[in-house]
Amino acid sequence: MTVTQTRKRTILLRRLLAAVATLLLLAALCFVALWKPAPVSEPVRVNIPHGSTFEAVIDSVERHHAASSIPLFRAIARCISYPEHIKSGSYVVTPDMGVLRLVFKLYRGNQDPVRLTIGNLRTVDRLAASIASQLELSYDTMLCILRSDSICAQYGFTPATIIALFPKNSYEVYWNIPPRQLLHRMQREYGNFWDDRRLSRCSAIHLTPVEVTTLASIVEEETNQDDEKENIASVYLNRLRRGIPLQADPTVKFAAGNFALRRVTTAVLRTESPYNTYLHQGLPPGPICIPGRASIDAVLANRQTDFLYFCAREDFSGHHRFAATLAEHNRNAARYHRALNARGIK
Repeated sequence: MTVTQTRKRTILLRRLLAAVATLLLLAALCFVALWKPAPVSEPVRVNIPHGSTFEAVIDSVERHHAASSIPLFRAIARCISYPEHIKSGSYVVTPDMGVLRLVFKLYRGNQDPVRLTIGNLRTVDRLAASIASQLELSYDTMLCILRSDSICAQYGFTPATIIALFPKNSYEVYWNIPPRQLLHRMQREYGNFWDDRRLSRCSAIHLTPVEVTTLASIVEEETNQDDEKENIASVYLNRLRRGIPLQADPTVKFAAGNFALRRVTTAVLRTESPYNTYLHQGLPPGPICIPGRASIDAVLANRQTDFLYFCAREDFSGHHRFAATLAEHNRNAARYHRALNARGIK
């Protein structure tokens, strides 16, 4: 082999080694890029609505800083035809998730459940708004369903009572759950809540679960003090048994559509509505809010008292004075009204 040939072989070998080194470097860089963690310090959610385009997905991923490299995300997504197979849902991206894992998570539709929280909501409108703010469901769609006589009837309710189907709690559901599937889920939760023990107590006080929920909603609105709820419930149960109008101020506020009223005046008491328990005897047509477990169980406890009245204490502590006679109640009410006047509350 000549010197020239040796030099050529050496140069060729060096070039080959350089090419191999370059390829290895590129492979290493690709590996790092593929597995480089997302640039987030804590888990973030990427929500992909039904009908989203690939560019909309890219925008959401980029907006939440969910991918370490958007160009690489695009390239991998196109390689596996993700743009043609976009699946809606809510996806959690953790700080240790690389681009490759993220793309395949979205491609497979491995979404993560969200927590749907049902709080102390007073109306069907607010329930629909709350659900729409937490899930993909629109406010209009949810409200239309909750106001539908035929749909409510399928679950044993009316538009006035359907709010009772949603016990106050937090539930794990998928963000893109269809509306009827959500109602089926809540029906199961409702059945779990109204177990044999609670149903037996309903029978003991001759009320249905919906009627108990309706009465409990009044108790819920009357006080935040759990230790007083059984006494308040006993007042209304005693009135129902004796055929005395409930005369519950929260029902008047509901009828007037003014939940911030500090003082129920004579004019407000004249508000014509089936929910006004000063004008109409018995329970209102349905719950005036979604009551908590404590209020429902306070009704079911069926505490035996002779109370027919109660009035807020004049110290504004949130507690009440209870009375068995109108004379005693009037004295308690006079104390409270003097305190209201002293504070200029009208």
